[in-house]
Amino acid sequence: MTTQASDADRRVLVRPAWLEATVSAVFTALGFEPVDAGRIAAALVEADLRGVSSHGVMLVPMYVERLNSGGVTRERELDVVHDAGAALVVDARGGMGQLSSPQAMGHAIERAGRYGIGLASVRNAHHFGAASRWAMQAAQAGCLGIAMSNTTPLMPAPGGAERVVGNNPLAIAVPTEDGPEIVLDMALSAVALGKIRLAASAGRPIPDSWATDASGLPTTDAEDAVLGMLLPAAGHKGFGLALMIDVLTGVLSGGGWGDQVRPLYREPDRPNDCAHLFLAIDPGLLGGIEGFRQRSSALAERVRGSATAPGVDRLYLPGEIEAERAQQQRRNGVLIERSGLDGLLAAARTVGAVVPTGGVMS
Repeated sequence: MTTQASDADRRVLVRPAWLEATVSAVFTALGFEPVDAGRIAAALVEADLRGVSSHGVMLVPMYVERLNSGGVTRERELDVVHDAGAALVVDARGGMGQLSSPQAMGHAIERAGRYGIGLASVRNAHHFGAASRWAMQAAQAGCLGIAMSNTTPLMPAPGGAERVVGNNPLAIAVPTEDGPEIVLDMALSAVALGKIRLAASAGRPIPDSWATDASGLPTTDAEDAVLGMLLPAAGHKGFGLALMIDVLTGVLSGGGWGDQVRPLYREPDRPNDCAHLFLAIDPGLLGGIEGFRQRSSALAERVRGSATAPGVDRLYLPGEIEAERAQQQRRNGVLIERSGLDGLLAAARTVGAVVPTGGVMS
C-alpha cells in the first residue's frame, strides 16, 4: 500500500537550463548527436515547465532502459512509405518520438502550405511525450494543428474486465491573434498513466475514479492501479473516442493497434510499435489566416469574459494555465518530483553522463 509524503519531501525546485542540459547529457552519452539529444531534452523539459510532469523528465529512466535493451532505436530519419500529395505515410523505424514527431508534423505543415491541409500518418513509432508540443508546432506555423497517438491497451470496454484500448492522447492547437495558442491536450482515460506512476513513486493515494485494481475494482492505491486498468474519461464516450484514435493512428497507417502496441514499462527489449497521426490545416488557403486569427481570438475573449460561478475569479481557455505556468517556471525555476530528479540522476550515472553542477535551487 502507498503512504502519503509531504509536498516538501516529494518536490524540488531546479533551474530549467540545468535540467535540460542534464537530460541532454544523458542522451548524448547514449550515442545521440548533441543536436538530437538537445531536441529530446527540450521536449521533456517543456512538459515539466507546463506542469505535465507525467510526460517530463520522469520518463528518462524508462527511455534509457529501452534504448539499452533494444526496444527503441537511435534512428532519426523518417522513411516515406507512401506520398499522396496532401497526405503521407511514414515509417519512424522505431526511433524516439521526440525526433520523429517534429519531422512528421513538419511534413504536414509543408503540405498544408501547398494544399490547405497536410496529414502525416506514422507507423513503427515510439512514445512521443506530450502531444501538445506537436500540435503547437503547427499552430506556431500559423496552422491549426492536431496530433494523436495510440498506446498499449490500458482500458476495458464499458462493462468489460480486460484491457482492449489505450488511453490514447489527442491534442488540438489553435493560433490566435495575440496571446498563447488555444491548446487542448488530453488522454482518453480519466488521467494519464504517468500521473498514477508519479503518485506511486511519491507514495501518494489516488482518487478512486482514476483506475481499478487487477480484478477490476476501483482503487485509491496507486501501486495497485499500475497493475490494474485505467478508467475512461466520461465513461463510454471516452472509450469510444479512444477506440477511434486507434483507428486513425494504427489501423489507418498499417502500424500497430490494440495489443500490437507494446507496453513502455515492460518488455524493454521489444519495440513499442505505436502509431501517430499529425494533421495541419492552413487557414491561409481556406479564406485567410488573419480573419481566422481574429475569429479565434474573439472566441477566446468570449470564453474569458463569460459569467463566472460564485467564488470563481477567472476563467481559463484550454492550455492557458499550462502556458502561464511555463512562463513563470522559466523565470523562477521548475518544480519536479524528487523521485523524478532521483531517477534522472540515477540514469545519468548508469550511462556515464557528466551532470552539470548548480541545478538544484531548493
